Amino acid sequence: MKRDLLTLADLSAPEIDALMARSARLKRARLEGHRPAAGPLGGKVLGMIFEKASTRTRVSFEVGMYELGGHAVYLAPEGSQIGRGEPIADTARVLGGYCHAVIIRTFAQARAEELARWSPIPVINALTDHSHPCQVLADLFTVWELFGQGPERMRGLGYAWIGDGNNMAHSWIRAAGRLGLDLVLACPEGYDPDPAVMLEGAAMARESGAKIRIVRDPREATRGRDVLSTDVWASMGQEDESERRRKAFAGYCLDSGLLATASPQAIVLHCLPAHRGEEITHEVLEGPQSAVFRQAENRLHVQKAILELLIAGSPSPGSHGQGG
Repeated sequence: MKRDLLTLADLSAPEIDALMARSARLKRARLEGHRPAAGPLGGKVLGMIFEKASTRTRVSFEVGMYELGGHAVYLAPEGSQIGRGEPIADTARVLGGYCHAVIIRTFAQARAEELARWSPIPVINALTDHSHPCQVLADLFTVWELFGQGPERMRGLGYAWIGDGNNMAHSWIRAAGRLGLDLVLACPEGYDPDPAVMLEGAAMARESGAKIRIVRDPREATRGRDVLSTDVWASMGQEDESERRRKAFAGYCLDSGLLATASPQAIVLHCLPAHRGEEITHEVLEGPQSAVFRQAENRLHVQKAILELLIAGSPSPGSHGQGG
């Protein structure tokens, strides 16, 4: 039975832990120059639908698929029928006849969900306005590496999100809920995460013991915390709101003063691209506590582990399922 990764709620805590351990092995093998002649996904094909611009996502998935022995096919709106209005349900079934999995980077979460509903092969959310699961899995792996590998250590840390209640905040909430993390989000009034996602995180927290809360003061969020994360204040598609958001987010810049309130061992994460001087200063982004570029590299290793997990049990091309 095929599986999709649309949000982090699609993974169990043991599966996330296993992905962390597998990512570590894949990274170690790559750094040591070990690559089997025939990768585990030899003969497999990944379809890649991009309706939003990308650097890290496209390159990491293409390189990852190549290193696993497979092949990736890139589809952009201007070079495919997707851009001419072909229904996503039709695209899903067509790609299901050619590929073994498909990723989509798009605007509305509903579009990724519709693709998954009609697709007979696994669908991976490579970013929507609502969720960015692959990125937060890479962030978690970065924490796993830097604080001592093992789920217990990862769960014993304090996490802070500073900024917009956006797709990254949503994914951190789900990660915290699933894994039992202690997460504080500092968001300005009017820029909170989706209430439905907060309810989802609270429901998971009742089982995992997670602590998830929203505050207004960034210093309250970062005080004594071990992992500080932020993102741009205006995401792709929100450029016309940039000036209004700059005013609303005044005081939310992750600078040296804010970092000084955190734990001495704290690391800084940012999913990139960054607007230096807005949500994060150049000094912090390039400073000794920044794990931002390690975090970016880790997209490759984590996504290879995700591809292995989801493609291993996928049906062969041409095995068309029915949409619902």
